[in-house]
Amino acid sequence: MRLIKQNFERDGSGFVTLFPEEPEDMWYSYNLIRPNDLLRASAIRRVTTESSTGSTSSTRLHTTLTIRVTSLDFDPQSSQLHVSGRIAEETKFTKVGQYHTLDLELQRNFTLAKDGEESWDSVARGIIKEACDPVKSADAWAVVMQEGLANLAVLTGARTVLRQRIEVSIPRKRDGRAGDHDKGLEKFFQTTLDTLLRQIDLNETKPILIASPGFTASSFQKFILDTAIRTGNKALMAQKTNLVVVHSSSGHLHSLNEILQTPEVTARLKDTQYAREGKLMDDFMTLLRKDDGRAWYGPQEVEKAVEKGAVGRGGGVLLISNALFRAQDVAIRRRWVRLADKVRDVEGGEVRALSSEHESGKRLDGLGGIAAILTFPLDDLDDEETEAEIANGHMKT
Repeated sequence: MRLIKQNFERDGSGFVTLFPEEPEDMWYSYNLIRPNDLLRASAIRRVTTESSTGSTSSTRLHTTLTIRVTSLDFDPQSSQLHVSGRIAEETKFTKVGQYHTLDLELQRNFTLAKDGEESWDSVARGIIKEACDPVKSADAWAVVMQEGLANLAVLTGARTVLRQRIEVSIPRKRDGRAGDHDKGLEKFFQTTLDTLLRQIDLNETKPILIASPGFTASSFQKFILDTAIRTGNKALMAQKTNLVVVHSSSGHLHSLNEILQTPEVTARLKDTQYAREGKLMDDFMTLLRKDDGRAWYGPQEVEKAVEKGAVGRGGGVLLISNALFRAQDVAIRRRWVRLADKVRDVEGGEVRALSSEHESGKRLDGLGGIAAILTFPLDDLDDEETEAEIANGHMKT
């Protein structure tokens, strides 16, 4: 994402103009745009005109529209973002209040303004900073496969995206007809490699994880290197050190979760955002199993821990799902922004907004979307809630 222009006022209002350059930027845009924002972008509008004789004609015109956002629709597989709303500025072809859906596109500017109850809070500004980071790119590629099936995925700092699913029919091994199986397997490997080469940049040095049950992954690795030698492809041969072969229980994408926890993969991805967030969730779950009062989850429990100063300097970590920052209710979203600001700016703790598209974020969503690692143990935070409920119950009777 390229930042073209920005202007923030002291009251939190203001606007930014952004230039999305790659599919991942649409994910950041989805997390940045909220209902009631003003969005200005290029659009195609169908316009009906009536002639002097009473006949009508319909044409599709390219124009620029500003809408007051009401809803968003994001397709994670195609990285397409559709933003619906009411037209906020009248044009030659439209009136204020009419509905329109803007399809944000790569290589086209859009301008986003926030005013009123919405504002450019710390979370929104953090998204812009992360999206416009010049080193932001794929952390790794993964090919999860078994004979006849391969899932090609890209792991980024924000999510895991399935880029291509490959299926090739391979004849079974039979007495006297082993050649048919070998030819089918070679065709499968060639199709998978061709697809991989269309996706990756051979000039980059990103890990390429190859995983499968049995020996399919190691056979595919050998096929890649043999192809590089046969064709004299030096750039492909240079990827030899980036190929990481690991075992998986199946060739389906869900096996990626177990793959990312293997020691060899953990070592290769140790400096990536994906790995850091995964380790934080692992550390949290380890403390939770110890039940020593240093790990708590749930909205009220975590808020109490922050209020007591237990999520601050010296190891305090607030883990929060970015899905909470996309809440439709402004008051709910503001609640979590203020909590994150307090931990980071007042208490001096660490705040990690985990992507709901990553395994670590999904694990956190299963715990209510919020958890904390404390600097000192606190006991019975949930019991305090129960006692308060009982007290309120007695007061009502």
